[in-house]
Amino acid sequence: MPGIDECLMEAMTLPGARGASLVDWNSGLALGTAGDSPVGDHETTAAETAELARAAAEFDSFTAADPPDGAAGADGEPPVEDLIVTTRAGYHVLRFVRTSFDSSVFLHLWLDRDTGNLALARIRLGDLAERLVLG
Repeated sequence: MPGIDECLMEAMTLPGARGASLVDWNSGLALGTAGDSPVGDHETTAAETAELARAAAEFDSFTAADPPDGAAGADGEPPVEDLIVTTRAGYHVLRFVRTSFDSSVFLHLWLDRDTGNLALARIRLGDLAERLVLG
């Protein structure tokens, strides 16, 4: 089971990966980073993506549906599975991570639009999120 650095380095092996980070969406702080940042500063990117993640996780429009038994919302489950933002130059995939504490972290992967594979990235980030060990 990989730690933060190993997880981010594995994310950077995905086709088209330009940058990756693990972010706490309550504080907006990057817990780890790899590669580049879309704005040249990982902390700024972490704060901005945390705002988006927080909105999705807290607004009833995204979380109000009754989940099936044992799904989102139960014991450490993040309220949202993932978010995908598409820009003209790339994709941003935010994958929420289940933790034993408050599930307030997510993986952010920034992909180049021409060389990235959005479907593969989403699948692999899900796998990484499940295997990630946070101490």
